[in-house]
This record gives sequence, structure tokens and C-alpha cells, in this order.
Amino acid sequence: MVRHVIVWTLKDEYSDEEKAQIRRGIKEGLEGLSGRIPGLVEIHVLTEGLPSSSGDAMLDSFFENEDALKAYSSNPLHVEVATTKVRPFVKVRSSFDFEV
Repeated sequence: MVRHVIVWTLKDEYSDEEKAQIRRGIKEGLEGLSGRIPGLVEIHVLTEGLPSSSGDAMLDSFFENEDALKAYSSNPLHVEVATTKVRPFVKVRSSFDFEV
């Protein structure tokens, strides 16, 4: 199994209220992919980090294997969420993938 973790930092131009709305959209969009993409075992988006956090939201997801993760990245359902709910609002994206 492969674990795929992403931390996003939203653009500075957004107010706290706008950032909260964006985080909700990211969470709803990505968690809405559960059960809809082959090889995606589990997906969670965390949006309420402690004040010590340096990012605004975190994706924590599990895939059957590395091939499933690669297929997810180009799956049209994922691409739609990424291009409408994530990428336009993000300043920094950091990811870490590993086998579990």
C-alpha cells in the first residue's frame, strides 16, 4: 500500500473567511472521490490544524500501490477537483509518498 500526503499553503491574498471557504471546497471535492477512483483505498483532508501548523490543509490518502497513485493523478475526476478547487488557490504544495 502507498500513502500519499500533501500539505497546501493558500495564497496570501485571501481573507481568513475566504481561506475557510476554500478549505471546505478542497475537503468536499477530494473526499468526494472516495469510492469513485480505482485503487484509491482511503482519502481524508484535514483543514483545522493547530496554530503551530505551517500549512492550511493536508491530504492524507492511501492507494493499493504506486501504479494506482499514478493513475489517480491523471484520473479525470481527480483532475477536475484539482483544477477547480485546489490549484487556483494554492501558493505552496508539498507532497510525500511512501510505502506502508
